[in-house]
Amino acid sequence: MDQPLSTQIKEAIVRCLRLPIAPRDIADDIPLFGEGLGLDSIDVLELVLELERSFGVKITDEQLARRTLRSVTTIVQLIEQTRGEAPAASS
Repeated sequence: MDQPLSTQIKEAIVRCLRLPIAPRDIADDIPLFGEGLGLDSIDVLELVLELERSFGVKITDEQLARRTLRSVTTIVQLIEQTRGEAPAASS
């Protein structure tokens, strides 16, 4: 049984940043930075690498990172958009 994408993202966030919370304790729309989860600029780099590795998305510039890394919901949107645009792999 596949987990929802939002759950996979929460697990990736907790795993790569070694957060002392359970993935289920992260709300989909909580801000990841500042008053929300409290991530910082070092966490951004770790998170971008994890998302690229685990989900195949490319976050190529600061504007895209700023828009995408606002919440779990915005990350889900980017991944779904990327997967929707990706051509079918030929073997």
